[in-house]
Amino acid sequence: MISFITEKVSCWDKLKAETRPIFIYGMGDGALKIMSVFRKKGITLSGIFASDDFVRGHSFEGYKVHKLSEIEEMIDDFVVVLAFAAGYQEIVDKIEAIAEKHTLYVPDVPVAGGGLFTYEYCMQNANKLQQVYDTLADDYSRNVYANIINFKISGKIQYLSCVTTPKAEIYKDIIKPNMNEVYVDLGAYNGDTIRELLEFTHGRYNTIFALEPDRKNFKKLSKFVDGMPNVNAYHAAAWSVDGELPFAAKAGRQSAISASSDTMVQALSVDSVLDKKTATIIKMDVEGFEREAIWGASRSISEDGPKLMVSLYHRNEDIFELPLLIKSLNPDYRLYIRHQLYIPAWETNLYATLD
Repeated sequence: MISFITEKVSCWDKLKAETRPIFIYGMGDGALKIMSVFRKKGITLSGIFASDDFVRGHSFEGYKVHKLSEIEEMIDDFVVVLAFAAGYQEIVDKIEAIAEKHTLYVPDVPVAGGGLFTYEYCMQNANKLQQVYDTLADDYSRNVYANIINFKISGKIQYLSCVTTPKAEIYKDIIKPNMNEVYVDLGAYNGDTIRELLEFTHGRYNTIFALEPDRKNFKKLSKFVDGMPNVNAYHAAAWSVDGELPFAAKAGRQSAISASSDTMVQALSVDSVLDKKTATIIKMDVEGFEREAIWGASRSISEDGPKLMVSLYHRNEDIFELPLLIKSLNPDYRLYIRHQLYIPAWETNLYATLD
């Protein structure tokens, strides 16, 4: 029994017991994953709807795509299951407005890997979850941790809204970047997090190392850093050792290492890239392969103790395995967890510092 886990019935079990019609809000990969779980668990799906701007009389997986207003005209009481990610205030406000009118669930389906995050899963990993909770550096981190886990079990968005922290506050209170950082950006995308850092250092830095495996994203990254001094950009994936990996390119941030792909991409470890130089900040958002990236930076982490910014939301096990791994490599770290504006619990990140 873990005292900070209060939700014991998963949203999947609640949906299975529902007698009201259930409609999925959204299309795409998230909807496909949810529909797959529905089929396995015998949950009845009544239909699909999308935001009014996206409804053009088309269908999705054999279901006509409705507008929400059309369903509300036909049915008085129904359940909404959100099937897409929202990271902008305008969209979050719209989702919260729907939750005020209808029962809303946001099921947690992992970005990478398999399995479902349920109360039973938590009990199987109770010791690790409790260990992370006990080792967190402040009460707010423990509150965030508890809320994220209860959200992942229940699918209730109110667990997220009360622990959302603005990005600027995280930089100001935890990362505290200075004007002489040696910054390692793993999963550099188009340079957005480099731009983010430079906002807080007034454009000043010592050196930047940026790794991005997706070819199109790397072109955007290269264009962004063109002409910037002391920036080393690599068309490569972050990994535990140097080599090559199969890589599947997708739109935007969703590209990832994939055993089913015939396309190979260079893989580099942080310790190899740094070549005994000392990093001061390492950011990791590598679509579910953060564990491998951490091992690839193990010398830097254990000997130099750079500030770490690590995604905790790609795989079910990330929320306990990654903090424990980092703490094992350098027990002196103080660990913080913060959640930025996002539904579902994406943008839940671990921050590790020595002060």
